[in-house]
Amino acid sequence: MQSPWIREASKACCSSSGCCPNPFLGFPHYVEASSSSSKPQSAAASRYQFETDEADKIRASEYPHLDSSVACFDYIGHGLFSYSQLQGSPFFDICCKSINLNSQLLYGEETEFQSGIKKRIMSFMNVSETDYTMVFTANQASAFKLLVESYPFGSNQNLLTVYDYQSEAIDVMIERAKKRGANCMSACFSWPNLKIQTEKLRKKIIKKRGLFVIPLQSKVTGSRYSYTWLSLAQENGWHVLLDATALGAKEMETLGLSLFDPDFLICSFFKVFGENPSGFCCLFIKKSIGSSVLKGSTTNVGIVSLVPPLKLEAPKGKAPLHEIEEIIDSRTSNTLQCKALDHADSLGLVLISSRTRSLINWLVNALMSLQHPHSETGIPAVKIYGPKVMFDRGPAVAFNVFDWKGERIDPALVQKLADRNNISLSIGCLQHIWFSDKHEEMKEKDKFQPGIDVVTAAIGYLTNFEDIYRLWVFVSRFLDADFLDKEKWRYKALNQRTIEI
Repeated sequence: MQSPWIREASKACCSSSGCCPNPFLGFPHYVEASSSSSKPQSAAASRYQFETDEADKIRASEYPHLDSSVACFDYIGHGLFSYSQLQGSPFFDICCKSINLNSQLLYGEETEFQSGIKKRIMSFMNVSETDYTMVFTANQASAFKLLVESYPFGSNQNLLTVYDYQSEAIDVMIERAKKRGANCMSACFSWPNLKIQTEKLRKKIIKKRGLFVIPLQSKVTGSRYSYTWLSLAQENGWHVLLDATALGAKEMETLGLSLFDPDFLICSFFKVFGENPSGFCCLFIKKSIGSSVLKGSTTNVGIVSLVPPLKLEAPKGKAPLHEIEEIIDSRTSNTLQCKALDHADSLGLVLISSRTRSLINWLVNALMSLQHPHSETGIPAVKIYGPKVMFDRGPAVAFNVFDWKGERIDPALVQKLADRNNISLSIGCLQHIWFSDKHEEMKEKDKFQPGIDVVTAAIGYLTNFEDIYRLWVFVSRFLDADFLDKEKWRYKALNQRTIEI
């Protein structure tokens, strides 16, 4: 039986309207939560249910672990393989190469195996092999580091970035650029919607030149940024690095690279969603400027090769030592089938964007509806940072949870408790925030902090409504004023050591 605070919250969150269809439709075990569940479905809702069923069928057949383990909201990027491939086709190994970026562009060789994967990725990312060269790097930080170590900051002195959050990869890029004499700048973002301070950024672009780094959207808040920033930067002599690591599947098809023609582009790939987030980053460099702009550097770390995995076969009986060594060294030459990319291709951009947009907007609306029941002033349990319910927003949301007194609950504690409930969340740190006069109190409160810590959740085309419903139910438990104390006592009763965060 549902507790009263779950029932009340369910009714509140089901009043969603506007651009997000009601995802309760088609999920009969949640139908009691919907106040309009007895009404017949509209044609739009029926079409939405049919479209999303196609993705659910793929999830059920190829990713069965997602329905029996953790609800994953903690990483973003492109999965290469399906879970069903774990016992089938082999994956690959990653080998480090001791070569700098310029040498790789001029003399780098690749095997037929690596060339096949590269062609598949470039096709999926809608990037032309005629116009761009692709380099495999260990991670996003390596891609950034390789680029700024080779970029001519002597003649193009500035590095200008557009990120509303802090990350190790961005910090590495800025640190390396400063050591090479670059003047590092950043865009500013308005509180609390985290929109770009357009006039300030425009002035920085017009007055200077160098390397301009911009993501198409924030992987923390879901904010999207206009393509016109790329054009403005190019018109004023900047080289543009387009960060596509936060894009969902097939979203590169919305960008006409021939129109904006970025000089550099990066994206990330992991192995299996919900099972193995390890992988690599891809750095794309426009062939027309690569060797002429990027110079040799002393950095020989970060570039990697993809090779078939070792095929280990135990020899029968006793074999000479040299035969055994040939069997530890032999590698499979099977062509790798990237089934996760195939699945995304089969669903297509329209279906995937419709599904993820509906889910993220429902989640945002449901979280904002939670208010502490015994609060005289209606204190919200959740505050969203960045875009709210919008037709055009990214599939990520940044938020914080507040208790009935209006005090923020430590995001690290929220993440810890979510993990105990088999829900994986991330923590982000918002930065470069500009507070207006009406937010003077917030400015004073956080003036000694480098940023504002938040909980973040990201969804992909394999995320379903049950996942986000589980997340919403977990967050709604904070409406119980004794929830945190109950959790501590529960673990003490089980003789488990309570870890203070």
